[in-house]
Amino acid sequence: MKLAALIQRYEPQFTAKYQYRMRPEHRRALHAIKRCRTPDSGTVQWHCRVCDEQLHQPRSCGHRSCPQCQNHETTQWLARQQTKLLPADYFMVTFTLPQALRSLAWRHPKPVYRLLLATAASTLKDFGLNPQWLGGQIGMTTVLHTHSRRLDYHPHCHVIVPGGAVDTGRKQWKKPRSKYLFNGMALAKVFRARFLQALKTEGLSPPVGVPDQWVAHCKYIGKGQPALAYLSRYLYRGVLGERHIVADSDGQVTFQYTDSATGHPRYRTLPGEDFLWLLLQHVLPKGFRRVRDYGFLHGNAKPLLRLVQWTLRVIVAPPPNRPRPAIPCPNCRTPMQVARTFGPAWLPG
Repeated sequence: MKLAALIQRYEPQFTAKYQYRMRPEHRRALHAIKRCRTPDSGTVQWHCRVCDEQLHQPRSCGHRSCPQCQNHETTQWLARQQTKLLPADYFMVTFTLPQALRSLAWRHPKPVYRLLLATAASTLKDFGLNPQWLGGQIGMTTVLHTHSRRLDYHPHCHVIVPGGAVDTGRKQWKKPRSKYLFNGMALAKVFRARFLQALKTEGLSPPVGVPDQWVAHCKYIGKGQPALAYLSRYLYRGVLGERHIVADSDGQVTFQYTDSATGHPRYRTLPGEDFLWLLLQHVLPKGFRRVRDYGFLHGNAKPLLRLVQWTLRVIVAPPPNRPRPAIPCPNCRTPMQVARTFGPAWLPG
């Protein structure tokens, strides 16, 4: 079931109900997804050099929240991250904003999301430097999520951390004594204090009723590849794949999600206009980067990453060249090449 078709069907009701809550990024996403792979997004002319066949296809919108786009970008990101994988145990740390702060995050998404990622990274960095834990510099990849499995608004971030730290003075790799990295309650306490202070520095006032106890989970996940693959699902292409939209009947849309407690599939049904808002509220502010690297995984720390790889005897292979999939010629099946591109609403003669 195509999301664009649901937008076409329910956009009048959606606009009437939510037009005053929409921000510019919501309007851009709605406009892009609705036009994706239609002549309204432009047309690409393909040419076969073998049999001279010509083919015209609508262009994709390229919006990062569109479920039909960005598969190539996801593949490229995953390939780049794989060149940084280490032969170590990996851990996933999750920092969650309490419910009392969600309204503030909604009103000021860009600064709050930025502080969430930065504060989570600084907390983990200092825990890694503490001799009680590792006593060295760690690396981490942070990914912002704004949704629960039911797609409710629930800002939190996941952090993938290789289990170990590098002591630059001794050129030594230090790893945890067991499949245990940091204490979650201690992380939550430090994260809470730093985040609230960062809000005040930013000029944002925390609301009344912020709880004293926050939530931070730190769990062992084994190798890093499966965790990166899990996170890559939500970097691009929106928060819900079209294959999970299972029904549209009598003005009601039903989608499937996985229950976090049982692991079993569950279903949620909403009016069509509310379903569209459930998706669009997770569109990020323009220019905001959902995923960021810190520590020895940061782009500016390549010498330090090379030291870690040398210490662990990692053979570094360059990321594979992954060109965009070519379109085969309908006649001779030879890969076709782009001849021309045309702007929106252009139709071949």
